[in-house]
Amino acid sequence: MDFSLSEEHIMIRDAARDFAQTELLPGVIERDNKQQFPKELVKKMGDLGFMGIMVDPKYGGSGMDAISYVLIMEELSKIDASASVIVSVNNSLVCYGLQAYGSEEQKQKYLTKLATGEFVGAFCLSEPEAGSDATSQKTTAIDKGDYYLLNGTKNWITSGGRADVYLVIAQTDRDKGSHGINAFIVERDTEGFHIGPKEDKLGIRGSDTHTLQFNDVKVPKENRIGANGSGFRFAMKTLSGGRIGIASQALGIAQGAYELALKYSKERKAFGTEICNHQAIAFKLADMYTEIEAARHLVMKAAWDKDEGKNYDKSSAMAKLYASKVAMEHTVEAVQIHGGNGFVKEYHVERLMRDAKITQIYEGTSEIQKIVISRSILRD
Repeated sequence: MDFSLSEEHIMIRDAARDFAQTELLPGVIERDNKQQFPKELVKKMGDLGFMGIMVDPKYGGSGMDAISYVLIMEELSKIDASASVIVSVNNSLVCYGLQAYGSEEQKQKYLTKLATGEFVGAFCLSEPEAGSDATSQKTTAIDKGDYYLLNGTKNWITSGGRADVYLVIAQTDRDKGSHGINAFIVERDTEGFHIGPKEDKLGIRGSDTHTLQFNDVKVPKENRIGANGSGFRFAMKTLSGGRIGIASQALGIAQGAYELALKYSKERKAFGTEICNHQAIAFKLADMYTEIEAARHLVMKAAWDKDEGKNYDKSSAMAKLYASKVAMEHTVEAVQIHGGNGFVKEYHVERLMRDAKITQIYEGTSEIQKIVISRSILRD
């Protein structure tokens, strides 16, 4: 058992850290205020290989492992969770889904562009009445022979207004329940596809979140992903990997808040000494460090399980459940350590606190993670 990172992993982490500090940090407050999608930064992340981290190089990807993915996500998320969620969705949900389940033609046509950042991808599962209950899909895809006719609404779609390619989950045979669900590739300019207004969100305000409408959208048969009826399994397996991405994001948010709080506590003086010398603050820092480190081990274990070809459904759920809890609790503590300054945007911690909350909600709420974990341990 070796807990140290390889030289290659350290180089990858340091490259991501340098990019986050030099490229993401300048302008991060302005992007949050203006809800500004980081278009040019996404292109730069594509150039660095961050948009196709685990994609096979023959499809234009970086060919890295899940541990590398976690390291990159953590460093990006320490500075800008809006940028990191774009990376997470493109990697965990879109690129992974196409590489694992797509046809060779789909990989050549779409994956090669998604992995390099030329295209941005979106994953469309959630609906107004089907969030946690993913089997209750109201969006339908009726088989018309040469094509499927897609109708319905998807909401809370990350990169919804900026994506080039959308992976859409829809019901093709309601009588078959979850076995009557399929996944489809829809291109941005397809007739009948409409992008709704941008959501005005609490956090991750630089990411582009929209409701999408599909009105008699014709989807070619060759754009169905996998065998007929495999869409629900595709979505669930893809989300298991997505949880590693969001757990990494939560870890980065928590780590970023901790580092800011630690630095501030060494500079701010009260009662004649730096506030880190007061036990009330020192104990907060001790709790933050310990629980963030525990979260890191859970996240790394899930990534290791994936790299080793083991089942990572339970470990990814555990990682996301705990890391998101730690992120929420300790960003609040970081604001507290900053006192009044923590309530001011220039100190960054209030933004990290707002960004942390979504990690307990998207790609499976904390309650859903507990269902996944409890079912696993009761089945074993």
